[in-house]
Order: sequence, then structure tokens, then C-alpha cells
Amino acid sequence: MWTASIFLLGMVLVALFFYLDRRHTLTHVILSWGILGIAASIIVMALLCIVPVPSEFLLIMNMKVYGVWWGIFFGWSGSLIGAWAIFAIARRFGRPLLMRFVSKERFDQIDQWVSSKGALGLLMARLLPLPASVVNYVAGVIRSVRIWDYTWTAAISIIPYYLGAALVFLGIFSRYTVWLFIGGIFIAAFWATSYYLTHNLNKKRTEQ
Repeated sequence: MWTASIFLLGMVLVALFFYLDRRHTLTHVILSWGILGIAASIIVMALLCIVPVPSEFLLIMNMKVYGVWWGIFFGWSGSLIGAWAIFAIARRFGRPLLMRFVSKERFDQIDQWVSSKGALGLLMARLLPLPASVVNYVAGVIRSVRIWDYTWTAAISIIPYYLGAALVFLGIFSRYTVWLFIGGIFIAAFWATSYYLTHNLNKKRTEQ
């Protein structure tokens, strides 16, 4: 309920932003802030990833203000910084804090991937239909996960979804429907992969 409420609030804010910015007034104001505006965007994205709450609405605003590819890059940077912060928090406070955010079932699910396949398993776990922050907290608690493996898997796993979002954005606002179609394929492929991995994991657990 909390996540859904935040997501709906974010979509309302996006709609309000686009309405108020229909003459690019807000965009020009934010751009006038220069590096401070960029830093604020990255920091807010990092905080949303830590909490955790849906951050798609901020990603959309970033693409509107800074352009599609710079907006995606700033969103990706914020997500990665948020992941590093979660890693530090998880290592500092450990499993007692984790249990407030993640159920034992989810922990065991991710732990099984990491224990059996190492860094590749962590990458696969990041492709499961779970919030990225959940996987980050679990991976941070598992002591066998090294910071380098944690970082590169976090950096890579978000790219397909962000790329699909960028292409959908281009398809909607540039009126080139081919981009909308390609973006939809990217996102559909991402979720199809998530479904396949989840189904495969549940099948193995049943066999055991």
C-alpha cells in the first residue's frame, strides 16, 4: 500500500510537472541551477533508492529537463550511489535491520542464487521481479559478496530497464512510434527474463 501510494503520488507530480512546464518554464529554471540542479537530481534519486520507493517519476522528470540520455545517465548515477549507500548500511547494521525490509523467503531466494552461482548468481538475482533495493540490502548482508561484484552487477542490471524507458519516452514525445515499439520490446524482454528466472528458481526449490 505504501509503495503503491508513493508511486501514484509520483505520477501525479509528473502530470503536474508536465502541465506547469508546457512552455518549458520549469525546465529553464532547473537548468539555470547548473551543476547544483544535476547534483540535487542525483542525490534525490539515491535517496529514493535507499528508502525504498518507486523512482520512475523522477527518471521521467530528468529526461524531460536534461534530455533523454543525460536524464538516464543522472538517474543511473543516483541509483548506483544509492546502492553503495545500502551496501554500507547493510554491512554496518546487518541482518536485524534487513528483516525490517525483506522477508525471510526473499532473503533465502537471493541467498540461494548467490551461494550457488557467485557473482553471476547475484546478477541473475538482480533480474528477478524484486525491487532493486531489496536485492541490494540482501547482497550487502551476505559477507561473501565483494564490493566489486556488488557494484558491477548493480550498474549493469538497471541498464536494460532504463534503456527501455528512454526509448518509450522518445516514442511518446518525439512521435516516432518505432522508438515506442522498440522500448516496449526492451521492457517486455526484461520482465520476461525476470519471469523465467523466477519460474526456474521455484522449480528447483520444489525439486529439492
